[in-house]
Amino acid sequence: MSEARYFLVVSHTGRASALEATADVCGQLVAAGAVPVVADEQWRDVMTALPELDGLVERFERVEASAIELVIVLGGDGTILRAAELTRDAPVPLLGVNLGHVGFLAESERDDLGYTVGRALARDYTVEERMTLSVRAKVGDEVVYEGWALNEASVEKAERERMIEVLIEVDRRPLSSFGCDGVVMSTPTGSTAYSFSAGGPVVWPAVEALLLVPLSAHALFARPLVVGPDSSLAVEVLQRTETTAVLWCDGRRMFELPPGARVIVRRSDVPVRLARLHQAPFTDRLVNKFQLPVTGWKGPVAGD
Repeated sequence: MSEARYFLVVSHTGRASALEATADVCGQLVAAGAVPVVADEQWRDVMTALPELDGLVERFERVEASAIELVIVLGGDGTILRAAELTRDAPVPLLGVNLGHVGFLAESERDDLGYTVGRALARDYTVEERMTLSVRAKVGDEVVYEGWALNEASVEKAERERMIEVLIEVDRRPLSSFGCDGVVMSTPTGSTAYSFSAGGPVVWPAVEALLLVPLSAHALFARPLVVGPDSSLAVEVLQRTETTAVLWCDGRRMFELPPGARVIVRRSDVPVRLARLHQAPFTDRLVNKFQLPVTGWKGPVAGD
């Protein structure tokens, strides 16, 4: 008898469309002899809305993370980020089905759900590794927080009325200090997320780099920076800061920073793995997701 195949299904259970998609995915998996797995935090919502799945799906806490073959994510980029959190300790690829707005990390759309699950069951996909960030906050010699991020780590003010005062450091050397609303430190994957909204450059995922983008800085030199993957970035919250600063990882995990705290960001040794069904260039993804105007393009000619 063949060994059971486990697929973790992570969905945005606050949306009816996501619950409908969850029912479709789980039904197709069960019909193929696979075992759908639901995260513990979503178990009650799924069982309440979809009682027909009782006895057909397994709880994530009862399955070894290393036994999960693939994570099928039903939602937007936020749901994909949550799935990455759930499987951080296991090298499981994530296959995103966009039920949100832009869905930059997703690989397919709701209308292609049956086709997508069929490809997953056939193991007909490639896996792309995306670099992540190692994030550490220190006060003096004491490490007060350690975490990670796929998109970005940001140091921000917690109150609207005042700015935070920060000093930027690259490769353990001071670069500049200024007052600002915050600083975003991003991966290439995150260059189309918060960093993009703050005026940072779009960086192709194949480029290994770290980005630093100041938020509303009061300074002559506060431009976005792009450094090599082996560099380190640091943001120190200066003692003269008169408001509370907070550290956010992927906009999901928050830690309050006291004055004098330093946030150090480096490349993590643990990537996030994304399952891909299509080998389209990243340029096409940008055009499709942002609906960029390309009318009139005639294409390359011989010798280009």
